Amino acid sequence: MKTLLLYALTALAEIAGCYWAWLWAKQQGSVWWLLPSALSLAVFAWLLTLHVAASGRVSAAYGGVYIGAAILWLWAVDGIRPSAWGLGPGGCRCGAV
Repeated sequence: MKTLLLYALTALAEIAGCYWAWLWAKQQGSVWWLLPSALSLAVFAWLLTLHVAASGRVSAAYGGVYIGAAILWLWAVDGIRPSAWGLGPGGCRCGAV
């Protein structure tokens, strides 16, 4: 349970940091908008150091949590409801037909 929470926090920090940078670029906001992005990405880098091992299985498990968090972020923040196709194995195709 502790490992899953660490993965979830790491994914949230990574997604939030990248989202703030994207939002700044998209809306051409003040350079101060990058401060929450930098802080979030710094927390992300720190959280990565707390993972027990950086083996292939750990990276794969974190990748799964990251994808789940990204789908939830799309739904909660951007209001984009995932389709059944996006939630299933076909979602890994990133929309390619």
